[in-house]
Amino acid sequence: MPRIYRGLNRREHSGWIMGLTPVQVLVCIALSVPVLWTVSAGQFADAAILLLICGTIAALVMVPVRGRPALRWLWHLVLYQVGIVTGWSRWQSKAAAGASVDPDEPDLPGVLQRISFPDGPQFKDAGRVCLIHDTAEGRWGATARLTHSGVGMLSTEQCERLASRLGNLLLSLGHREVIDRMCLLVRTVPDDGTEYEVWRGDHEVPDAPGLSRQASNELDRTIGNVSVRHELFVTVSGPEAKLRKPAAAAGGGVAGRAHALYRVLDGLEDPLKALGVQTVEWLDGAGMAEALRTGFNPAARAVLATAHERGVPGRGLEKAAAGPTEAPPPPPRSYTHDGFTSVAYTVLMPEAGTVFGSLGPLLAVRTAGERRTLAIHYEVLDSRRAHRAVQGNRFRSNVMTDWKRSKGFNTTAMDEREASGARAQERAVAAGHSVVRFAVAASVTVPRTWNIEDHAAHLENDASGRFRLLRLDLAQDSTFVVAVLPVGVGLPRQRGGLL
Repeated sequence: MPRIYRGLNRREHSGWIMGLTPVQVLVCIALSVPVLWTVSAGQFADAAILLLICGTIAALVMVPVRGRPALRWLWHLVLYQVGIVTGWSRWQSKAAAGASVDPDEPDLPGVLQRISFPDGPQFKDAGRVCLIHDTAEGRWGATARLTHSGVGMLSTEQCERLASRLGNLLLSLGHREVIDRMCLLVRTVPDDGTEYEVWRGDHEVPDAPGLSRQASNELDRTIGNVSVRHELFVTVSGPEAKLRKPAAAAGGGVAGRAHALYRVLDGLEDPLKALGVQTVEWLDGAGMAEALRTGFNPAARAVLATAHERGVPGRGLEKAAAGPTEAPPPPPRSYTHDGFTSVAYTVLMPEAGTVFGSLGPLLAVRTAGERRTLAIHYEVLDSRRAHRAVQGNRFRSNVMTDWKRSKGFNTTAMDEREASGARAQERAVAAGHSVVRFAVAASVTVPRTWNIEDHAAHLENDASGRFRLLRLDLAQDSTFVVAVLPVGVGLPRQRGGLL
């Protein structure tokens, strides 16, 4: 978890006038015209009726309700109901429906249908790497499975050192011409003890004393029920616009884009190991299928792990089996996939900033059998976009401060903080630092028969006093992809501004 330096983190979309965007201001002005027109004509009764109608519409446009204006809530509700009525929200895999499938063609629901997973050529001695092609945003990426000992037992000085190295890694991404996004995903999953069971079955002594067997079984039940394991993934990706030229020089097509990415992947392993990462394993097609399958169905890991431990020959899990078997129409506040239910949130960083490792409590499992995940998505802006963004922020803050002073209004502490933050950010960019957009998402997953609201409340309690959790109702299936699956989906296209 990165350190976000205090005073430098800013909202990506700050309103120009009293917190409103230019579009909202224009809508409010347009709604006020008929009211003022009828008042000037002396038709006060009609003006009162128009004021009630236009005021209601203006409130729908301006007033935010849990992160979204009311009018957008209504639009999302209409889309949600249309999806339910038409059956678009219901999904069933082709294999479960008895249809023929291509083993190399992923069968995935929702937003994942826009993503393809072609296999790239040989990458050093790691085999073929599965590429991630987001056809909607025109991005190419790859995912690696990491092993890390964690930061829970590190001192403050060690955390500061890791935070500095993470900053250097993000800065190096800004200087590369191919990739500009990095996504870290951590899963805290129940430990099913599969590896231990396989090892014990291979080394068990047939004539062992009965009391020893009984004591060992009791310890397995006691410790195994509360044991957890952590899965860590990193996904890096770059836009088609930056990959096109180096890919064409490497031969074009999927192989050319793979070679362009491989040059960057080869240089990322050392910076990742400087962060305490012990191993970096770039996923092939079977590895990516397993990462997706266990994301949808945590119980599937036991079978997959047993096959790995037994050394079962074959290509591994096919891509066609990467998705869930069934995903019924999602309720407004949760997402059901196979025999599990998940609730996902976006995590809003505090205005005062946070420190390295402070996101750890969101991964602390409170009940045996539940799974928690945390995903952090970074996008490093190039120098041109970074300078334009910070200059726009400084200009906006200066204009608002000067306008208030010219009208005799006092500047508030929030205005002063925005102005000082804009100046500090501009100085940082001028000194050679990068501007990083980021988004954080968290989720909790439990068996379908459990009460998901109780476990969602536990996650909210762990964030209380540290962060704000925004539950993305009506979009839980898409937020699940952002928070649980290592495919690099999580940051929308930038519409101006920065975090």
